[in-house]
Amino acid sequence: MDGTAFALLYFIKPSEILMKNGTLTGSYPLKIAILGGIIGFVILVVAFKIAKGRISSKNMYCKIEIEVQQKKVESIAMIDSGNLLKEPISGKPVIVVETEILKDIIPKQIIENTKEIIEGKVDNIPIEYTSKLRVIPFTSLGMTNGMLLGVKADKITIYHDDGKIKNENAIIGLYNKKLSKTDKYTSLIGISLIEGRKVEDEHIRYAKI
Repeated sequence: MDGTAFALLYFIKPSEILMKNGTLTGSYPLKIAILGGIIGFVILVVAFKIAKGRISSKNMYCKIEIEVQQKKVESIAMIDSGNLLKEPISGKPVIVVETEILKDIIPKQIIENTKEIIEGKVDNIPIEYTSKLRVIPFTSLGMTNGMLLGVKADKITIYHDDGKIKNENAIIGLYNKKLSKTDKYTSLIGISLIEGRKVEDEHIRYAKI
């Protein structure tokens, strides 16, 4: 906003202000400061509305493909800038996914006993999954100081912005409730998984939402 006020001084050039060698000297008129603040505020509001208008359904949602033990399942993910979940030891990003859609790729004894596994009360976990399980602390999803059971995915493919992004370092956070009341999406993906990644050229594949 200060920059807006200075720009006004260059255009209006009030008598109280002298310009020497490109530098403004003299008293700063109150009316210029107020007018500059108003215009600066308007510019910010307009810019915000333009940015918000660009966030369409296509931008907010994307299709992801999850692969675990050579089995695949697809999900519609909401791109959540507030999803900063990471596996604490490795720092790998966590994609929160409803367990309902994971039943075809993750064993039943894991899906139905997430709490017990976190507490160490389940010992009949398939051996091929013992090295894939992670415990992820979180302070969102409706509770504080919670624990989420995670499964290391073999590969995540994200279809976004007319291309696809492959990631082999993501963790799937198993969420036993609904993420969307309208079932518009079944997973949450952090913006960090999309920004700064190499995107392969391919026509985007969006599911109907």
